[in-house]
Amino acid sequence: MLRDGDDPVVSFEFFPPKDDEGTERLYHTVEALRACRPSFVSVTYGAGGSTRDRTIQLVGRIRAELGMETMAHLTCVGSTRDEIREILTRLCDQGVENVLALRGDPPQGETEFRAPAGGFRFASELVSFIRDEGFPVCIGAACYPEKHVESVDLDADLQHLVHKVGCGVDFLVSQLFFDNQEFLAFVRRARSAGIACPIVPGLMPVTNVAQVRRFTDMCGARIPQELHRRLQIVKDDPGAVVATGVAWTIQQCAELLDTGAPGVHFYTLNKSSATLAVHAALGL
Repeated sequence: MLRDGDDPVVSFEFFPPKDDEGTERLYHTVEALRACRPSFVSVTYGAGGSTRDRTIQLVGRIRAELGMETMAHLTCVGSTRDEIREILTRLCDQGVENVLALRGDPPQGETEFRAPAGGFRFASELVSFIRDEGFPVCIGAACYPEKHVESVDLDADLQHLVHKVGCGVDFLVSQLFFDNQEFLAFVRRARSAGIACPIVPGLMPVTNVAQVRRFTDMCGARIPQELHRRLQIVKDDPGAVVATGVAWTIQQCAELLDTGAPGVHFYTLNKSSATLAVHAALGL
């Protein structure tokens, strides 16, 4: 999955639309980003695994028609072991070689994750299952620089991550963050704990102030005071908000790559313009 050599990994994440019209719009968005020569593009499940089939179809189509490496998100939500086995078989039959193994969020209307009968409680169990079943895939997993919202503290979160990586994870992609010092401190803790696999930072250019507040509230990421100040100044000017978000992400990317990050994973929100602007400015 991750390229050998000196070139940084550049990857883009999308979510599957709910209808055919949205799917076609997304397909053209992905096509516009092909010029960036991404290492891979990933497609999430919808909330609670609600768009699972579209995820499988999209990663297969993008790979077959656009010639881009793809990664399918795979969650524990609402799926038995037999269903997970069937999904992995379908992905491998389409030539998809990469999955991001996640526990997933509770289905809409529920506040607590409950493993389905015959399913998995944790992403670590899903990773072990994929390895034990012998599927020929590269396995990515999530990490949380500012800790998972359900973890009691940073140390407990790190111990869970050590266990998950030990189950057979090939690389990690971080939850979004806006403060590089949080990520760099996390990488130092991970390396000290014995985690040796690549850790790719996940970044999202701010394009909407209200939207980013919702996201950070959900995932536990912090908006640094300086970014908050800049966004407050321009909050009533949509174009200026995008420009501010893009400038901040460019600065993040440049610093992270200079300090040894293996690449950057962009949370695109199914839009290409902000991500293209960041990519062009960095000359990746």
